[in-house]
Amino acid sequence: MALGRRKPRARREPGFGEARPAGDLRIAPEDRIGGGEPRRNPPRAPSESRAAPSRKPRRGSGDGGGPHRPKRNRLGRLVYWGLVLALWGIIGAIGLTIWIGAHLPAIQSLEVPKRPPSIQITGTDGRVLATRGDSGVSATLKDLPPYVPQAFIAIEDRRFYEHYGLDPVGIARALAANVLRRGVAQGGSTITQQLAKNLFLTQERTLTRKMQEAVLALWLERKFSKTEILELYLNRVYFGAGAYGVEAAAQRYFAKHARQLSVAEAAMLAGLVKSPSRLAPTRNPGGAERRAQVVLGAMADEGFISGAKAKAAIADPAHALKHASTGSSNYVADWIMDVLDDLIGRVEDDIIVETSIDPALQSAAEASLVDELAAKGAKFGVEQGALVAMTPDGAVRALVGGRNYAESQFNRAVSAKRQPGSAFKPFVYLTALERGLTPDTVREDKPIVLKGWKPENYTREYFGPVTLTQALAMSLNTVSVRLTLEFGPTAVTRTAHRLGIASKLEANPSIALGTSEVSLMEMVTAFAPFANSGMAIVPHVVESVRLRDDRKILYRRVPQSLGQIVEPRYIGMMNAMMQETLLSGTARKADLAGRPAAGKTGTSQDFRDGWFVGYTAQLVAGVWLGNDDSSPTKKMTGGGLPADIWARFMKAAHRNVAVASLPGFSGGFFNASPPAIPSPMSAPERAPSPSVRPESGTMDGWLLDRLFGRR
Repeated sequence: MALGRRKPRARREPGFGEARPAGDLRIAPEDRIGGGEPRRNPPRAPSESRAAPSRKPRRGSGDGGGPHRPKRNRLGRLVYWGLVLALWGIIGAIGLTIWIGAHLPAIQSLEVPKRPPSIQITGTDGRVLATRGDSGVSATLKDLPPYVPQAFIAIEDRRFYEHYGLDPVGIARALAANVLRRGVAQGGSTITQQLAKNLFLTQERTLTRKMQEAVLALWLERKFSKTEILELYLNRVYFGAGAYGVEAAAQRYFAKHARQLSVAEAAMLAGLVKSPSRLAPTRNPGGAERRAQVVLGAMADEGFISGAKAKAAIADPAHALKHASTGSSNYVADWIMDVLDDLIGRVEDDIIVETSIDPALQSAAEASLVDELAAKGAKFGVEQGALVAMTPDGAVRALVGGRNYAESQFNRAVSAKRQPGSAFKPFVYLTALERGLTPDTVREDKPIVLKGWKPENYTREYFGPVTLTQALAMSLNTVSVRLTLEFGPTAVTRTAHRLGIASKLEANPSIALGTSEVSLMEMVTAFAPFANSGMAIVPHVVESVRLRDDRKILYRRVPQSLGQIVEPRYIGMMNAMMQETLLSGTARKADLAGRPAAGKTGTSQDFRDGWFVGYTAQLVAGVWLGNDDSSPTKKMTGGGLPADIWARFMKAAHRNVAVASLPGFSGGFFNASPPAIPSPMSAPERAPSPSVRPESGTMDGWLLDRLFGRR
């Protein structure tokens, strides 16, 4: 046999079984993939091939035909998957911790930062108006009565001496309370965690920040003793009203040192930590007292004080003393803190900021606003107000940003923007004067319609031909709109911006009525050129900044001239016109009885805002009144309560100050006649006033006689 040859085998053809009829191509169950064991029996009869194959029921298939899986197998699988999930949870927690740690500074480089710098803000007489930052004093545990730190431990972290920075028991208790009350009823942060947040982190409430807090708390516990942590905490925690640390808080609220605190006072301070602003005893004495009762109960439960002592403290609660720092000077301090970075950069050392604020004028401004609102605010449906006063060169002498700083720290003098109404009209009239008109120029006071808009006078009366002086004094809306259309809204907005308005102004016809929102500080700034012969100014309050220890000067304001922005002759014209507003126009309540003064009233749409901005040769001041939610007042106008407040303040501010004329009166500004521009009106150049009747013999009466055609 040749190599590689195989014995031939009989050829075997595939078949489907002899018993199957031709064309029946169905596959028997045993021929399917996984269909059973190989066929070993002889081919079945045709009747058998069509019958369903019998199968042995699978165990646990659920068909009821076999035994079920034992329960111990199910329990085993549950244990298995529980272990798997736990393992992955541990891996995830480790990974998250590593990620959090990677986003923190290196632990070995972390150091407890030194206390925040103390910033003393003084007035023109050197007296301290307010203090910001750290008070510069701290308390040590050995000097404090034992119940002072115990009050904080009882309410903030009962297991302080038992945990290592994190308290699982406290967290579980807080979670249970929150679930039961369906909200955030308790927090699980330890004193160490709170210290970590105060020292190194922001106040945002995010999961990342919470994880960072936990890591830092563990680090603090390893680096410092419990005594050191508690002492750091008591000297860094915030108590509201600018007070950081228990010593500053004791002086702020009770005018005493922390070592002199009573049990009731210590409990009240410990209760403030939860919500310093909401529970401040100067703002919410009832809430502070109720919170102090909770603290006293916790102290008794922990055995820090006896039940009898707790009851005695509850019966004789602590009462915060009224302090000067609750006053309006805090609005000044907040404003200064906003601008300080621009002047000297980051503050790292204790400094003294010397300001242009006159404490006497600040007190007079606060009293004028607060007292008048208390007496008449309800009558006129007005709740808030602001006052700004500055010298004609921009030195702010007084600033009141609201009715009560303890209740609201929002600075309405600087930050609020509201419609000035007719107080904006001087920019319209100055635009007209600079383009050739004079105070004697006549324009028509009659109804006007602009694409469906029908501006009306306040009284809905119309007087026909009137001079510009009469129109401004009577605050006639139609004349202001006509002048704006005559010279263009853009020209008016450019004039306002040139004088000191920084806010965006809409250049449309309604700008004539002061419909674009501005701040009180802007309005007072923009009126200053009328009092300083047309010079540009920038309002300022910081005169110098120096280190408290070595008196090194960090900043000193250098006076500088910003140039002439309005020609003196136009200033004289505007002063004559706006003085008439006080003598016989809408601001008669603002008349200073023989002292030359000028200004303009303003009332916004639906009586939402009342304004008066006015000035003498020595001081420019503005008053705004309204409601924070912009709800309408009870028909309060700028010539009413705002003018009353302005007059009261200005009379106090000018006590023992020499009388001086407004710029432009002594120069005889009418001698230099501006170029004549043909009037689009056909009315005569002069017209008798329907209601303005200045009395003879008033200050500069010769000028008024000339303006009103008297001989």
